[in-house]
Amino acid sequence: MQRLNQWIQNLLLACIMSCSMTGLYSSTPYAFLNIKLFQIPVLFIIIFILSIFVAEDLRNSFKKVFRYEQRENKRSIWQVGVGMIFYFTQVGIVEVFFRPWMEPELGGMPLYLVIAFLNAFLLTIIYEEIFYEEKINQPH
Repeated sequence: MQRLNQWIQNLLLACIMSCSMTGLYSSTPYAFLNIKLFQIPVLFIIIFILSIFVAEDLRNSFKKVFRYEQRENKRSIWQVGVGMIFYFTQVGIVEVFFRPWMEPELGGMPLYLVIAFLNAFLLTIIYEEIFYEEKINQPH
């Protein structure tokens, strides 16, 4: 299960990185950056493949920055990290693949950000129930 957890997080991080780069370069006037294959930007595919190789190192560097291994209670920072991954993945997918969804607002805030936040919260709870392993100290 731990290996599956790492793969899911790495794929989502690769999706975040490729969505960010694709969204950044899609509004440029260069036509070759807007080529699509089955409605998927080719730039997204290329950067996604490259990002898969970097995702594990990125996860490990975030763990070092937030001193994950030294923390006594790792659960809270784990929840924040997984929630952030879910949130930014959803935001990136909307910005690259579903741009018309960016227009509706809720009280002045883009609705896709609100929905992504709510979804990330629920996904984090479900994901935690499946993958988070809490070490219980039991006297022998």
